Amino acid sequence: MTRRVGLSARRIFGVASAVAMLAVVSGCGLLGGSTIETTTAAAPGKVEKAKITLGLLPILDVASVHVAIKNGYFREEGLEVEPKIIQGGAAAIPGLISGDLDISFGNWVSFFGAEVKGIAKDVDGLKLINDGYQAKPEMFLILAKADSSIKTPKDLEGKTIAINTFKNIAELTARATLQANDVDPNKVTFKEFPFPDMEAAVQNGTVDAAFMVEPFISRAQRASGQITVLDAASGPTDSIPIAGYGTTGKFVKENPNTVAAFQRAMAKGQRDAADRPTVEPLLVEYAKVDKETASLVHFGEFPTTLDATRLQRVATLMRTYGLLEKDFDVKSMLVSTPGG
Repeated sequence: MTRRVGLSARRIFGVASAVAMLAVVSGCGLLGGSTIETTTAAAPGKVEKAKITLGLLPILDVASVHVAIKNGYFREEGLEVEPKIIQGGAAAIPGLISGDLDISFGNWVSFFGAEVKGIAKDVDGLKLINDGYQAKPEMFLILAKADSSIKTPKDLEGKTIAINTFKNIAELTARATLQANDVDPNKVTFKEFPFPDMEAAVQNGTVDAAFMVEPFISRAQRASGQITVLDAASGPTDSIPIAGYGTTGKFVKENPNTVAAFQRAMAKGQRDAADRPTVEPLLVEYAKVDKETASLVHFGEFPTTLDATRLQRVATLMRTYGLLEKDFDVKSMLVSTPGG
């Protein structure tokens, strides 16, 4: 069972809230507020690039893309999407910079961290064009073997936890919730594994526990009986924005109508992805899980707007937990949606 977040969690959330206030992000405005966008996409017009390569992970978070493909939303906009599997947001960024990927799904932590470091300055920086996914309970879990001695968050001290990539949303939320449960995150070792390989890594003892997302959580629980040690979307990370879709400033400048067309198609996909019966059969196809596992997955939120106030919360937490060395305003990265 997951331990209840206690007084230390409230202290940590207070610190994060205080920092957020300095960034003009109030606690009650973290999940809402007005959309602030600084770069305007072009009006509807003929797309400059009809076939785009899109970086994706085989996880629930990208269900909206597969919905949009199946329902013909991209085709209606004059686009053909070629999905390319990546391991995580950090792996997407080199692909965007090199041009191997035109657009990619990625977690906000990886996007913000790369932009602050100036990694993509030669391609006019990284730009965010669509929101993708936001946390809800039981969709960001650290799991261990059923017969493991690890039963509570405190038991994770001194242990090894699998995450898909370093310095991403998984590491941020793991560190925040571990500390909220009186665990020193510096006494935990993180090790990189692709999401599909984590269940086996836990079972064979390569790692002591794993930070999983859906549908791999439900598969590991159902097939291997793995148990929840910690919900990493709780306490200081409750309802935290997780990930979305980004490209480079160069791609936006050269392909404004293509970006706008992608945004319009994705807005429809995000809307439809909230319908569970629509998504479950697609999970069987692209995530390669069985129908029963697909029926058990815990859904997060699929936001339909790209909201700077909401995303600023991630940058604030990154600063609080040492994943950013300085404050960062996310507004400069946002590209407005059509009609926004």
